[in-house]
Amino acid sequence: MKAPVPAFLLILLTAAATTAVVLPVATAQSAAEPLPAPASAPRVQAEPLVSGLPDFTRLVEQVGPAVVNIETVIGTRTAQRGQQSSPDDEQIPEIFRRFFGPGFQMPGPGQSPGAPRGGRSMGTGFIITADGYVLTNHHVIDGADEVKVRLSDRREFDAKVVGSDQQSDVALLKIEASGLPVLGTGDGASVKPGQWAVAIGSPFGLDQSVTAGIVSAVGRANPYANQRYVPFIQTDVAINRGNSGGPLLNTRGEVIGINSQIFSSSGGYQGVSFAIPIDVAMNVVEQIKTTGEVRRGQIGVQVQGIDREQASGLGLPDTRGALVADVVAGGAAQKAGIEPMDVIRAVDGVAINQSSDLPPLIGAKAPGTRVKLTVFRGGREREVNVTLTQLDESAVAGAPSQTRPATPGQSASNALGIVGQDLDAAQRRQLGLAAGEGVRIVRVDGLAARSAGISPGDVILRVGSTPVGTAANLDRELRNVKPGQTVMLLVRSGGGNQYIAVTPREGDE
Repeated sequence: MKAPVPAFLLILLTAAATTAVVLPVATAQSAAEPLPAPASAPRVQAEPLVSGLPDFTRLVEQVGPAVVNIETVIGTRTAQRGQQSSPDDEQIPEIFRRFFGPGFQMPGPGQSPGAPRGGRSMGTGFIITADGYVLTNHHVIDGADEVKVRLSDRREFDAKVVGSDQQSDVALLKIEASGLPVLGTGDGASVKPGQWAVAIGSPFGLDQSVTAGIVSAVGRANPYANQRYVPFIQTDVAINRGNSGGPLLNTRGEVIGINSQIFSSSGGYQGVSFAIPIDVAMNVVEQIKTTGEVRRGQIGVQVQGIDREQASGLGLPDTRGALVADVVAGGAAQKAGIEPMDVIRAVDGVAINQSSDLPPLIGAKAPGTRVKLTVFRGGREREVNVTLTQLDESAVAGAPSQTRPATPGQSASNALGIVGQDLDAAQRRQLGLAAGEGVRIVRVDGLAARSAGISPGDVILRVGSTPVGTAANLDRELRNVKPGQTVMLLVRSGGGNQYIAVTPREGDE
């Protein structure tokens, strides 16, 4: 029995057989009657085989000269720290080793292949004024001793860092030149999911690389970056290390964003890229030029999202808004009468659909600005005027508290099966709580409470809007909860506060 012939061989054999049949016929015809010479005809340019798709060549020709390469020299201590081996070094694709040599190491964010790790790095930027102002990312120039800007015509300039802002990841540079090509800025508010977007940059040090895709989402909170005040543009445009700081463009060649981050489990592009909206970046630029610093407003609250069960417990008609989990003592919100368990539904008439919408909206306003909050409380909405204070950029949330092991608590006598224990003064100081505030959980017997994520070691601060400071208070507030009734618990866990909705069911144990 003959072995089966692979499919690709079958194709070749069929072509050969056809040739064997056709050639003798052609030879016979030529012997009887010579074939006429082919008539010469004017060459006609072929029509494109694919039509209706965008062609970005004109756009790139016009805007490309305003996109620059940025190279930085990092300080000695940073370089030494960067020389430590990375867990990913053993997983470097062989193609990179072949292309860049046996000593190649995978570049860090903004670095070019082959550059000494931590010593030099590369990124992208773009010119916004003819006299030499250049925009890029903060992380591209962060810690740099020297910054060089190379234009598309290969001219190179030493750049001065005018200022940068870590929170927005925007940096403003200045080079001494004139008559430079400039990129215009688009309208950030008009960016919509589904529209085409183009990126130009230097991925892996490959200057003037062009990629294209569509806008995937706008106003996106990046859960993997501590940048609460940036409503990112998410795209599927291919972005890699070295693209940082480059422009994201619309089809008119206008900048709509600055490419900043990618979501990746491998370190390379995986279809999810994030860009800083250009209106956010230009607000930072204006403040840096005018005052040399960036100032943001704040109302002094900690907020969280709302799920369907929480909405039911709050009496909300839907899940829109930002639920206030904590109010900063002495802050603007407290002075205006904002309370925990309030839901902020709008700011100056602009709807807050999810909790991540609130920080960028407030942060874009100057300290001292008076805003009108639409707040849901007690089954109805009310208007609250708040005068913003200045955000303390250096303030960070406390690290998760490490409390002492609990002593055995009393038996639970509440409907949720939560066993609470009083806190002493030392424990409250360690947790950052006021005197008489909070009840520590030592055991969770109720199924509904366990399913909702209530755990031993958490601290319950409020039941609904009622503060609790002793285990007896907690039991009293929870004792009469009925099956099917949703209870909102304000819980301190991991250094932060959040409301958790718990709905006991009939027969829960």
